[in-house]
Amino acid sequence: MDTARPETLRPVAPVTHLKIEPSILYFGTPVVLLSTENQDGTFNLAPISSAWALGRTVVIGLGRDGQTAHNLAARPDVVVNLPAPAQWHAVERLAPLTGRTPVPSTKPDGCRFEPDKFGAAGLAMQPSDLVGPPRVAGCPIQLEACAERVRPDVRGAFVIVEATVRRVHADARIVVPGTEHIDPAAWSPLIYNFRHYFGLGHELGHSYRTETPTGP
Repeated sequence: MDTARPETLRPVAPVTHLKIEPSILYFGTPVVLLSTENQDGTFNLAPISSAWALGRTVVIGLGRDGQTAHNLAARPDVVVNLPAPAQWHAVERLAPLTGRTPVPSTKPDGCRFEPDKFGAAGLAMQPSDLVGPPRVAGCPIQLEACAERVRPDVRGAFVIVEATVRRVHADARIVVPGTEHIDPAAWSPLIYNFRHYFGLGHELGHSYRTETPTGP
């Protein structure tokens, strides 16, 4: 992280903290759409908001009873699709759907079985290069990956997936010309912030480790 110069520092107003017990802790994480292969050769599509990357590894948190967790335990290929903010309507159309029937009791009220998740969300498939499941057409970033480890979390309520990224597809409009870098000024992930959807605001600064060319 950048260190502010002394002349830019401002007095910080006192902060009063409250002790709270929120029902969820989605404190601003990117939304991803996971496409996986079902047992019958069809494909499932699931929106999640617990994913982060470490090098070429993407760590994913899933509900233990969902179709995605079952698929990855048996068939490790997966595509991690990152939608743009304008695609939030499609993401929300997926939210109350499950690829499992009967609907697991752990699913929230109002959840219903839907075998054609792509059609229900109004999203199109795009062939992948190295894995079986398709990419989601229109998503600016698509990561073809393989789930190397699928295990329960410490409480047994969720599944943690560690997937190795094998190929990255990026919309040409968000790539710095002549480089392999995503232009952070051109790319905005869809952020899930305490069950509300947001995009990014204006850039505040950049890390000293950035490799993306910047202006003067």
